[in-house]
Amino acid sequence: MMGHMQRIGTPYFEGGVSQRRQEWRQRLERNFSLSDCLVPVGGFESHVLFDSGASNCFITPERAEKSGIRSSAGESAGMVKVAGGGFLSTLGRARGVEIEIAGQSMPADLVISPVELYDVILGMDWLSHYRVHLDCYRGRVVFERDAGRLVYQGVRPTSGSIVISAIQAEQLLERGCEAYLATISMSESGAGVVMGDIEVVQDFEDVFQSLKGLPPSRSDPFTIELEPGTAPISKTPYRMAPAELAELKKQIEDLLSKGFIRPSVSPWGAPVLFVKKKDGSFRLCIDYRGLNRVTVKNRYPLPRIDELLDQLRGATWFSKIDLASGYHQIPIDEADVRKTAFRTRYGHFEFVVMPFGLTNAPAAFMRLMNDVFREYLDVFVIIFIDDILVYSRSQEEHATHLRLVLEKLREQKLFAKLSKCSFWQREMGFLGHIVSAEGVSVDPAKIEAIRDWPRPSSATEIRSFLGLAGYYRRFVKGFATMAQPMTKLTGKDVPFLVS
Repeated sequence: MMGHMQRIGTPYFEGGVSQRRQEWRQRLERNFSLSDCLVPVGGFESHVLFDSGASNCFITPERAEKSGIRSSAGESAGMVKVAGGGFLSTLGRARGVEIEIAGQSMPADLVISPVELYDVILGMDWLSHYRVHLDCYRGRVVFERDAGRLVYQGVRPTSGSIVISAIQAEQLLERGCEAYLATISMSESGAGVVMGDIEVVQDFEDVFQSLKGLPPSRSDPFTIELEPGTAPISKTPYRMAPAELAELKKQIEDLLSKGFIRPSVSPWGAPVLFVKKKDGSFRLCIDYRGLNRVTVKNRYPLPRIDELLDQLRGATWFSKIDLASGYHQIPIDEADVRKTAFRTRYGHFEFVVMPFGLTNAPAAFMRLMNDVFREYLDVFVIIFIDDILVYSRSQEEHATHLRLVLEKLREQKLFAKLSKCSFWQREMGFLGHIVSAEGVSVDPAKIEAIRDWPRPSSATEIRSFLGLAGYYRRFVKGFATMAQPMTKLTGKDVPFLVS
């Protein structure tokens, strides 16, 4: 591997820029501990930022979809103004979403919008309602409660890296910040892993080919059952910026070439918008809230994450498989295709494969996965929607299990994306946890705050500590017994002596 670094920003010192840059770096290092908080939102662990600069609370469409959080009735899509004068598109607002902080329930109204870097942002409406003080220096979130102070300790990250957008980088350069452009080239000896290097996987090249056309007919295509008496719903397209229109045209042409959509004359018509993905690209989203409101809900259950993780006991080898555009691998019943129609600047189209955003899509996909892998579930496979984990007790077993799973994908003509898969791992991340031969655990950085907590000197401080430690109680055998002496000290009229 060879590399080259070139300075592309020239520092200047007017107004103490160099000193301010150092101060900002120190502030970012302290504040980042508050922004790296793993908090249950709607029952699912989410990366949360406490942001006093945001007037509202936000959740990304991806996290809302995964957690089953939907926009409340009467809430419409629109735009919100953000710092710097820009605007973010929204998919509505979910009211009363459960937020659990240090064992306490603190519901929030979350605007569904493509915010960056975090799953959830808790802004001033929530912070003021719960009388929150952000102690950025110590990396703590302090709640002023009637029963006393509750302190939530953030976690200081192990890495000092901070990811910013290209626009932010340009603004920093204009202000005189120093920057370096690094380029890396790989030598032949450092070539990346290819399919031919992966045992078992190398025999299933066809399973990892690009999804270029319509999926095969399946015995159970996706259907959309409407409430009786429902009339077609059609809405005006949302306004888009020139760059978004260019991207829209490109993605429509791609979907047409693959056969995933076709021109439509349907009386139905949903507007479209873009959601920015982690890699900076844009995902085309259809605002199906009107259709979803009149759709009969599919109550097919999604599995509990804790029950899934319980199945991994004794496993020492792991492989994770991510399907390529998973939803697009399920065809829609021809009678229901017209209901998926969407309106754009470039025409009226309808999906012939299951799109992102339909209320029953997660349940339908979960059902397909359970039907396909039923004989392997909880034996050596666990699945949560589009996350497939193969686990085994030995290397020999894992080769057999992996082959069976890939054969099943081949048989059902389901395709995976190699770049998003991980094979033959002794430890890997799965659904917000670390799974390994040692069991299921949290990232060590997440428990640093507990390990370094100062000795409590009051009942209030004990409550704060127990609230934080209790979040990880499922990882501590006999937690209640161990915590009992401290719990007793939080009782009313119990003397508290510090020696």
